[in-house]
Amino acid sequence: MQRGIVYNIMKYALQDGPGIRTTVFLKGCPLSCWWCHNPESQDFNEELIYNEGKCISCGACLTPNCHSCTKCGFCATVCVSGAKELVGTEMTVGNVIREIEKDLIFYEESGGGVTFSGGEPLMQLDFLLELLKSCKGKEISTAVDTSGYGPMDSLAKIAPYTDMFLYDLKLINDTSHRQYTGVSNATILDNLKGLTTIHSGIYIRIPIIPTINDDEESIRDFAEFLGGLSNIKGIQLLPYHAIAVEKYKRLKKEYLLTDIKPPTEEEMQRLKESFKGYGINVKIGGGF
Repeated sequence: MQRGIVYNIMKYALQDGPGIRTTVFLKGCPLSCWWCHNPESQDFNEELIYNEGKCISCGACLTPNCHSCTKCGFCATVCVSGAKELVGTEMTVGNVIREIEKDLIFYEESGGGVTFSGGEPLMQLDFLLELLKSCKGKEISTAVDTSGYGPMDSLAKIAPYTDMFLYDLKLINDTSHRQYTGVSNATILDNLKGLTTIHSGIYIRIPIIPTINDDEESIRDFAEFLGGLSNIKGIQLLPYHAIAVEKYKRLKKEYLLTDIKPPTEEEMQRLKESFKGYGINVKIGGGF
C-alpha cells in the first residue's frame, strides 16, 4: 500500500471547495512563496517546531545528543507542555481514508467531500493518485489544490479521479514569479492551458499580495492570460494575511514580508472591479 507524508488533516473545512470538507495536507513543495501561510509544508521531511512560549524548562527533552539535533523526534514525544512538535507523519492510503470516512455524513448532507492540498500534492503523485482512486471508489467528491508545478503527465493521471481543481496562480510575469516563489512559472502556465483541454472543473485562486501582484500591470496580465482559457469555472481573489508569522519563528525561518499589511476590503473590491472590467467573473475569498 502506498505511503506518504501528511502534516495535517483538517476537518470541517469550508474554504477548500463546496460544502463541508476534509482537507488533507501533504508535505513537500517545490515553491518557496514569500507569503506562504503554511511554511511547515515546504520541506518534504519531518520538521521540529518549537513554541518557546509553552516551554516550562523541565529539561525532559534534553539528552547528550541534543547538541547536534537529528530531528529524531524524541524531544517532541516527551514534551509535556507541547512546546516541541514534530510536523509530518507517514501514513498509508488506508490510514488517510479511515480519517476521511469519519465525516461521510457531513459530505452527504452538505455536498462536500475531500480536498488534497499541500505543500504541493503533485510531489507525492503515487500516494495522491491512490488516495483519489480510493475516494472515487467510495463515491466521495474530490478536489486537488495545486500550484500546477510538475509534469503535465501528473495532472493528466489524476484528472479522471478529480472532480475539481483549485489552481493557484501567483504572478504571470516570469521574472517576478522567480523572485517571489523561487521557480519559473512557465510550467505552471503551460500546464493550466493543457488542463483546460481535459478537465472542466477548474477554479483559479489568486493570492492578493499588496505591492507584489495587486498593481494594474499584474491585473492586466492575469486578465489577458485567463481570458483566453476555456473551462474555468471561477476566479477567487484571496486576500493576503500575516497569521503565519509565528510559524516562521517556531521553525526558525525568516519571514520576508514583515512590512506588508493585508489589503483592506475597499482595496479588494477595487481589484474585483478591475477584473470585471476585463469581462472576467471573479469573487473575493475562497468560499463556494
